[in-house]
Amino acid sequence: MISFYGREQQLKILNDWWLEQKSHLVIVYGKRRIGKTALCLKFTEDKPKIYYLADRLDIKLQLKKLSQQVGTFYRDGYVSNYGLSDWEQLFSYISEKKKKFVLIIDEFPYMVEADSAISSIFQKGWDLYLEKSNTFLILCGSSIGMMEQHTISYKAPLYGRRTGQILLKPFDFSDLSQIFNDWTFDEKLHIYSIVGGVITYLKFFIENKNFWDVIEKKMLNKEQFLYQEVEFLLKEELREPRNYFSILQSMSSGKRKISEIINDTGFDKGTISSYLANLNQLMIIEKEVPVTETDAYKSRKGLYTIRDNFISFWFRFIFKYRNYIEEGNQKDLLKIIKKSIGDLLSYNFEEITKRATNSIMREKFDIRFTNIGRWWDKNTEIDIVGFNIETQDIVFGEAKWTNKPVGINIYKDLVEKSEEVDWNRASRSEYFIFFSKNGFTNELIEFSQDKNIILITKDDL
Repeated sequence: MISFYGREQQLKILNDWWLEQKSHLVIVYGKRRIGKTALCLKFTEDKPKIYYLADRLDIKLQLKKLSQQVGTFYRDGYVSNYGLSDWEQLFSYISEKKKKFVLIIDEFPYMVEADSAISSIFQKGWDLYLEKSNTFLILCGSSIGMMEQHTISYKAPLYGRRTGQILLKPFDFSDLSQIFNDWTFDEKLHIYSIVGGVITYLKFFIENKNFWDVIEKKMLNKEQFLYQEVEFLLKEELREPRNYFSILQSMSSGKRKISEIINDTGFDKGTISSYLANLNQLMIIEKEVPVTETDAYKSRKGLYTIRDNFISFWFRFIFKYRNYIEEGNQKDLLKIIKKSIGDLLSYNFEEITKRATNSIMREKFDIRFTNIGRWWDKNTEIDIVGFNIETQDIVFGEAKWTNKPVGINIYKDLVEKSEEVDWNRASRSEYFIFFSKNGFTNELIEFSQDKNIILITKDDL
């Protein structure tokens, strides 16, 4: 059940397309382990289908394997034994059968690697044969860059042929909270901070409710796939993975400005900019600018963050302390993680509260924000700033993952910092929101009554 949880909307879209009496070409893509294959197989569990998993074989061998599966599907003994001689013959063969079915090509980028012309071959096959054959073709892939380049982008041969595309993303914290509905908020935050919303990784915590036991046995064990998972993923996606390792290691150690990353890695600005753009496209990192910046692309205040929680954890603890694992000192490394994990929890608590602010303000004051994020300048930083350009409402917020209740001093500090945010200062309506791990002082609770102040505990989330 967990393999398919949260994908009901995508399943409905696929089923709606299936009900239309025509051929469809659908692109399904997203990061590895995200549940693409599970979605496709769930969609086809009550439908006639051919599922072909591409690999790194020579393209002629792939043609033979795929056409043999087609022959088996149509109960054609000759084709199932010997295959077909070329791609056009395969597409023509399918078209002549005029049977409504789903053809899934999984890991389509492996075909592209084997033959760079394969997208053009499929484009020709679609135009001449499959488009008129009542075929539901799904091209599925984990290499986001290659899938976009060869199936979606304007210059791709298949551009304009697809019915639509489905980009599967990791679950967010609200999805994870429903999956782990009988776990405490702290436990959920720990899981989310370590592995994010990747379904394959979440399964380990479903199967074993001892959080630290999973970390020790599944991540700090060189015999387990998670130990080398990030290394494998980056080598699959990127050329020159060693250089990307240097950049991600630099970022995981706290270097967030492009100048800091340049100084730390020794790469020139052009090289760094190119690498960062690639990592951003793969949804591994993101560039963050103060929320009030009008042109994020040109802003010089940009900070880079590893947005993939598992990759962030892996570089911070596994890659950095690999010698501990190689020497069998997992217990010592586990102590380091337990001592240092607070920074990750605090960061992700802030991210979760940032996303929750819009729905909370909508419920409390019927206010919707057009922009929401962090704000900072040289000397000041505010965890949450959201504003509505039309109504000129603005909210300032702080998220505190500390053992002390939030007191009125935090409110006064935020009010003071809010005065430095130069956004419609003369005409805006101000609100304040606070998120706390350990509640609020009685003084602040009493003070906040009948004011534009919202107090949210972790359990309220």
